[in-house]
Amino acid sequence: MKHIVKRAGHTESYDERKLYASVYASCLAVREPVGSAELVAKEIVRLVGEWLNNKHEVSSHDIRLQASKHLKVINPDASFQYLHHKVIY
Repeated sequence: MKHIVKRAGHTESYDERKLYASVYASCLAVREPVGSAELVAKEIVRLVGEWLNNKHEVSSHDIRLQASKHLKVINPDASFQYLHHKVIY
């Protein structure tokens, strides 16, 4: 089980569905077609999963940077959106 250290300092188990959803939303935000956004999100989840394989604990920031790095190759606009989008509560 991978542990993710969140900004507030607590830890959570890694949930690839959260990564998929955020990459998918970033793709849609820059008008990537739905089918393409799904494929891109699946690929980013796969690549980040490979990176996580030999790690026990990482920060959510590290995951964000890894996902953005891979996304930048596929869709630079979606990468920018993903990296700089902040959820406001």
